[in-house]
Amino acid sequence: MKRREFIMLLGGAALAPSLSAFAAQGKTPRIGVLVLGYPDPTVFLNGLKAGLRDLGYEQGRNMDLIVRSAGGKSSELATLAAELIALQVDVKVAYPTTAGVAVKKLTSEVPIVVHGGDLEATGLVASLAHPGGNVTGIGSAANETAVKNLELIAEMLPAVQRVAVLINASSLFGAAMLAHIQAAASVSKIEIKSILVGDTDRLDVDLAGLDAWKPDALLVHPALPQARIAAFALARRLPTVSPNSLFTAAGGLASYSADVGVLSRQCASFVDKILKGRKPADLPVELPTAYRLVINLNTAKVMGLNLPPTLLGRADEVIE
Repeated sequence: MKRREFIMLLGGAALAPSLSAFAAQGKTPRIGVLVLGYPDPTVFLNGLKAGLRDLGYEQGRNMDLIVRSAGGKSSELATLAAELIALQVDVKVAYPTTAGVAVKKLTSEVPIVVHGGDLEATGLVASLAHPGGNVTGIGSAANETAVKNLELIAEMLPAVQRVAVLINASSLFGAAMLAHIQAAASVSKIEIKSILVGDTDRLDVDLAGLDAWKPDALLVHPALPQARIAAFALARRLPTVSPNSLFTAAGGLASYSADVGVLSRQCASFVDKILKGRKPADLPVELPTAYRLVINLNTAKVMGLNLPPTLLGRADEVIE
């Protein structure tokens, strides 16, 4: 998505009477949303809007949604976060973890709802049960699903020996995810090489060393330009997975992840509770209960891979 994207208004039925304080002040609640731009935030934003609509937020009458996207550039997040604060939003929503960290650095007062990988490991909350500050939200359990994606590689490629892991260099969650993958790989005797990806404009430079190392597969951090990485992998017939189903839709081989659509609707519930007077410190972080295994069979065919029928049978979605 492009930076400084748009102001969006959402529709639905009437809000609960507990929001009458806003009406008494002649004020419409304002929700600021900050997205990095990777993963593609479309599914997240659509789910957030649908969830808010289901909770009774009506277009043009009782809520304004102000969205800013950094277009994949982490360096832009602080400026956009400050812009939302200057607009005096009543609650902020951030996606993914990197955006949440950027917002948290600028305010300890504005309530923040984050949809990210691991809110506790990145220091956004004191603990999942007791967030303790102005941040709460949804953790996607991406540390655990990243390990599941490593297992997925081993199932598709029984002889796998080397896996390169692409990590967003600006992401605190990326470091936690990598640690989980390395621990699992050591048990499976798989060699891991981490590739830190900085500014996405330098993606080709950051990936240049992969050809010399000759990995058997790639595992991709969600907060990276997935379509470009999928194309890179396909051109080299390099099996590539990610703990985000949007990667598979972009041409990646496979993904095991929490359901982004479901989690984004959960974010709407947090926003609703905060606007009705609840404090983030008192709202425990929620974890996913629904996961999806997605296989891109078209990509497998191009790479000449014969995937196990049992794997295809377990998939929630097979892209053909």
